[in-house]
Amino acid sequence: MSQTRYPRSFAHPYYWPTWLAIGAMYFVSWLPWRLKMAIGKALGLIVWRVAKRRRHITRTNIKLCFPEKSADEQHQLVKDTFIANGVGLIETATGWCRDAEGLRHRVAYIGQENLARAQSQGKGVLVIGIHFSTLDLGGALHSLFFPADVVYRPHNNPLFERFMTRARSRIFGQAIDRHDLRGVVRRIRAGHTVWYSPDQDFGRDVSVFAPLFGQQASTIRLTAKIARMTGAPVVPLMFHRNPDNRTYTIECLPAFDGFPSGDEQVDAARVNQFIELAIRKHPEQYLWLHRRFKTRPEGEPSLY
Repeated sequence: MSQTRYPRSFAHPYYWPTWLAIGAMYFVSWLPWRLKMAIGKALGLIVWRVAKRRRHITRTNIKLCFPEKSADEQHQLVKDTFIANGVGLIETATGWCRDAEGLRHRVAYIGQENLARAQSQGKGVLVIGIHFSTLDLGGALHSLFFPADVVYRPHNNPLFERFMTRARSRIFGQAIDRHDLRGVVRRIRAGHTVWYSPDQDFGRDVSVFAPLFGQQASTIRLTAKIARMTGAPVVPLMFHRNPDNRTYTIECLPAFDGFPSGDEQVDAARVNQFIELAIRKHPEQYLWLHRRFKTRPEGEPSLY
């Protein structure tokens, strides 16, 4: 958590840019859909051109994960990733600032019976989501079908944190700090469904190494730990923007069988197999801009 001392009053000039950003999110969320997508694409292309460090990280990730692609194909996937994530910013604004009911016609949900079956066990459910550019809009649209809580990373800026938490609390039953393991376990044991994303690198202390796209990836152990502590089924969930850029597909797969196994590396590999499956469907929509492989096995140099 940042040690920055923020002004107490949200009227302080320090927060004026944040207020402007929040206002812009509300404004853009109500624009015609085609215009919103065009703005998102433009934002993505701008960032692709100016964010050299993020472009390097994205290019490195894609080269590692898709060595079978030619240099031109990898270059295009990098560019498409920035475009998709630019559109994702607009989708996030839409998910946070609009009533999801007005977007029901834009979503198809495949495999609802899988989540319903898991919920019928009465043990609560741990849903595995992934950091796609569509994540926040996906959560809003998912709430039209099933109530769920969400695990999230708090924002350092107090004003934006309040805005973000209120938006997510409107969408989800409860927004739970990612460090609040007890809160997650408590909600699941109370019979709730909790949406959780285990696809980022949280460091060596809380992870084991497991294969992901043929690379040894630092993979958080918490997924199996929560399942072991609660007895809850673990249900994989995918969410993608369709090629028409107007509609979305939620796909819920059957709960993992025999999970957790008792072997941390086997369980982590199982989670990563699903993550890789989901990413390969629409690789440009994944958040390749983060350093997924920053933690390396002992003795290996940094990949970035």
